[in-house]
Amino acid sequence: MSKGIFITGTDTGVGKTIVAATLALLLRMKGINVGVMKPVTSGCREADGELVSDDALLLCQAAGVPCSSDVAPYLLREPAAPAEAAKIDGVKIDFAGIKACYDRLAAVHDFVIVEGAGGLMVPLAGGLLVADLVRTLDLPLLVVARPGLGTINHTVLTCFAAQQMGLVVAGVIVNRFPDNPDTAERSATHHIGSLCGAPILGIWPDCTDPDQVEIVDYLAGWLHGQAETAIVLRELGL
Repeated sequence: MSKGIFITGTDTGVGKTIVAATLALLLRMKGINVGVMKPVTSGCREADGELVSDDALLLCQAAGVPCSSDVAPYLLREPAAPAEAAKIDGVKIDFAGIKACYDRLAAVHDFVIVEGAGGLMVPLAGGLLVADLVRTLDLPLLVVARPGLGTINHTVLTCFAAQQMGLVVAGVIVNRFPDNPDTAERSATHHIGSLCGAPILGIWPDCTDPDQVEIVDYLAGWLHGQAETAIVLRELGL
């Protein structure tokens, strides 16, 4: 079975998709056969009568793979928590089905990057959370955090909750770090690294380009040129 990582965030909007797509492109640049998966997407747009996950499309473009139903098995219209969006659409999210999709991807790729929805405590189906899906897939976590005020609390809580649930936290990436950080931003990474019980695997720069593809291209090239990237990939099991 292939190796993989599950990417979660301390909150929605922290840049999980950019991080996941960047890592996919980076691995592809290094000649690794990488697969991607976005098990559940809420707030999908409609195109030609079908729902489309822009997150899944970005992941697939980065990895150079088609956006199949295994990559994005659950597409939900309402921009709400997946459990609520699925209820509105009359859809039952089935973990066994997601696991089957993941297993098929893992059978044809050397490494699979799975991006979650929101944070670990987001409800997916009934009383089941994103954290329960991570446990079902049996993958280590990569936590994406923001740099600003409040991120210490959010990041430490996320890592603590994961560890209490028996999940392995491979590390934390602080995303969108500004060129001129304020006091809270400058100190946050130190406190996160000392308190969350997992290593900081990257402090990624803030990119103002509105084109997500351009951001992914830039970040992947930036990472490819850093000596520390080899350490990051080793921590991810590569």
